[in-house]
Amino acid sequence: MSGLPHSPHALVTGGGRGIGRDIASALSRAGATVTVVGRHRATLDEAIAAGAAHFAGVADVADQAAVNAAIAEAAARQPIDILIANAGTAESVPFAKSDAALFRRMMDINFMGVVHAVQAALPSMKGRPYGRIVAVASTAGLKGYAYVSAYSAAKHAVIGLVRSLALELAHTGVTANAVCPGFTDTDLVSVSIDNIMKKTGRSREQAVAELSKRNPQGRLVTPREVADTVLWLCGEGASAITGQAIVVAGGEV
Repeated sequence: MSGLPHSPHALVTGGGRGIGRDIASALSRAGATVTVVGRHRATLDEAIAAGAAHFAGVADVADQAAVNAAIAEAAARQPIDILIANAGTAESVPFAKSDAALFRRMMDINFMGVVHAVQAALPSMKGRPYGRIVAVASTAGLKGYAYVSAYSAAKHAVIGLVRSLALELAHTGVTANAVCPGFTDTDLVSVSIDNIMKKTGRSREQAVAELSKRNPQGRLVTPREVADTVLWLCGEGASAITGQAIVVAGGEV
């Protein structure tokens, strides 16, 4: 597998925890200078202290002005070569109880958060010979799940965006792809496990098994597995891979 070019600058939204932090760490180990962006300075500083990143910027991805400022500050240090649009959140609500505010919230964070980051980073990426955009979507962007219709709709939108971007950028050095993890062992999934326990009275072990059975391998995906997939997409050897939705889910999709 061809590695990263010499010392690229990678920016990871939602890079202070979960999948984003593992992605930041993998890129850092591979030789990238990594900036993590997120809402909580303390979480970002912890990622830097642990060696997962070098710099941090505070921004809510739903706030376009804040994203623009954070990315401009990062790019002033070193032009951005790699953008990982990872920040996201999920809420489990039956469709009949999913109001317009929920749909807007899921779209603002999970979809418009990607749009904001790409629009801020892309202009300076297009003029150089190498660039990578990777959006962290979900298997929910490729299939439906009950009780997360707003989240699923937003993740479907992310994949559509990536496919369109890939075509517009095909004659540049920039590729655009999505990775689609299944249920992954993160804080976000831990909340889902807590909800299952609360609503059904099942034990934590039983709740984990309920989510794991969706994966034909019978387990939760690890953040490291997602990070390794992102790292491959960012390598020079993946220059012909664009417009793809790479599933990391043990054969579920």
